[in-house]
Amino acid sequence: MAQVAEHLDGTTAHDNHDAHDHHHKETFITKYIFSTDHKMIGKQFLITGIFMGLIGMVMSLLFRLQLAWPEQSFPILETLLGKWAPDGVMDPNIYLALVTIHGTIMVFFVLTAGLSGTFSNLLIPLQIGARDMASGFLNMVSYWLFFISSVIMVVSLFVEAGPAAAGWTVYPPLSALPQAMPGSGLGMTLWLISMTFFIAGSLIGSLNYIVTVLNLRTKGMSMTRLPLTIWAFFVTAILGVLSFPVLLSASLLLLFDRSMGTSFYLSDIFIGGQVLEHAGGSPVLFQHLFWFLGHPEVYIILLPALGITSEVISTNARKPIFGYRAMVGSILAIAFLSFIVWGHHMFVTGMNPFLGSVFTFTTLLIAIPSAVKAFNYITTLWKGNLQLTTGMLFSIALVSTFITGGLTGIVLGDSALDINVHDTYFVVAHFHIVMGLSAIFGLFAGVYHWFPKMFGRMMNKPLGYVHFWITFVCSYGVFFPMHFLGLAGLPRRYYANTAFPMFDNLVDINVLISFFAIAGGIAQVIFLFNFFYSMYRGKKAEQNPWRSNTLEWTTPVEHIHGNWPGELPTVHRWAYDYSKPGAEEDFVPQTVPLQPGEKATGH
Repeated sequence: MAQVAEHLDGTTAHDNHDAHDHHHKETFITKYIFSTDHKMIGKQFLITGIFMGLIGMVMSLLFRLQLAWPEQSFPILETLLGKWAPDGVMDPNIYLALVTIHGTIMVFFVLTAGLSGTFSNLLIPLQIGARDMASGFLNMVSYWLFFISSVIMVVSLFVEAGPAAAGWTVYPPLSALPQAMPGSGLGMTLWLISMTFFIAGSLIGSLNYIVTVLNLRTKGMSMTRLPLTIWAFFVTAILGVLSFPVLLSASLLLLFDRSMGTSFYLSDIFIGGQVLEHAGGSPVLFQHLFWFLGHPEVYIILLPALGITSEVISTNARKPIFGYRAMVGSILAIAFLSFIVWGHHMFVTGMNPFLGSVFTFTTLLIAIPSAVKAFNYITTLWKGNLQLTTGMLFSIALVSTFITGGLTGIVLGDSALDINVHDTYFVVAHFHIVMGLSAIFGLFAGVYHWFPKMFGRMMNKPLGYVHFWITFVCSYGVFFPMHFLGLAGLPRRYYANTAFPMFDNLVDINVLISFFAIAGGIAQVIFLFNFFYSMYRGKKAEQNPWRSNTLEWTTPVEHIHGNWPGELPTVHRWAYDYSKPGAEEDFVPQTVPLQPGEKATGH
């Protein structure tokens, strides 16, 4: 209540918080495990996400070995997969399971949690001038639900029949009939239970973020003075609250079909010549429900990365962000349009052609606010005094992949063109570049930029440069050639293409892709070393190492529960007063009052 009172009447209630800070000493468990401090919870999300990302990356390298050298024996496969790789040759069932769990882990457990979970927690209270989240307890619960869901997903890898193997989209009937294939059994049930915990945690977290942004902004922090990072996290949270319950309902109906004899998604099913007692359901219903979450999910992943990029580019270009209001408008437009484009994933389901044309129109429409963001980034960089930090390099890389992947999206968004490359490697290339790489680059940019705030130390700059260049080159080396595989008609999710002579001349491209994938995987070891070494041995950070304007850099380097030791800061200007004519420095923090005769800019 102290925080709410502080916001409503413009006064501070820090005395209450100081009393709270000193009335008990935190133990290891209350500080590092069951913490209610948003900064610690952000770190918990990040480190859990890094661990899950490592698992997802190893899976991708395993199935890249299979795709490049489909009939060759690899002893490492037998070591890691046991009975699923007899004599070092991967079993087809485990191949599909690896693809399924890799996609699930990367989309939900790495990119959603690594971006929203980490940076919404770290930055929302710090950048709006709040002591903490609206509810520290619910914030802790959201992390622990995420952690439980991660554990269940990892445990599902070790069940006897194998993990879920219906693709990360878990389409029925493979996901609805436990007897359909080995990966349709207990592993699939654990997948659904894991996602239920994940969705519950995401909903609690999202509601907390929304309430915090609306109610706990410090004096002077109007919505038009918010950094673009906060706008991105705020809108992302709204997307999550509106779309995740739809996936939860889809998953519950799927559990009913699996275990209670219902037929929501099943109709006229034969297995081994035996007719199953199912009638009246439709697997297309599941696709509608899944993609109603699935497409907003793309932007739940992407918008935080774009918000981080706005902050990092403006700070390191030493220029105000170009078109602040246009950037906010584009975030809102992308969020609205993301709810009315889900049908472009379903052009080959027998959809009414008129409906297909409607979804084509709305899909192409979303290119407009996306282009606004891309042009505004480029214009902010134009003639800037660029400081090429590692975070800045990853942000510029994000602009590159966002444009590259967006262009191929025009092909897939048009129903007439999409039919030709649907379910080929062209689709894999598109969404990995526009969503996967852009989000990962945004995540890396955020980690390198706010590492001093999280841990009070600096990451090693030369190691950061090595990590960036190898990652950037290998990323394009992996996913750019896939466009040509897709245009040649190579289907995705196939365990091997040796049964199709017309694809024989594409084997060399798969070998090239796998070499780049392995090199890119090794580069992440450099990042892991840099991250964990710098956490303890890195150079100690100063309070504002990037000479940035936003409020988080006004807090002490040493973390305190409550963020500011005294009164909360008062905000007098927007977050992007860089290189302002007449100013003594090339940055003017938001807490600096306007000088006599100075006009407020940007809002």
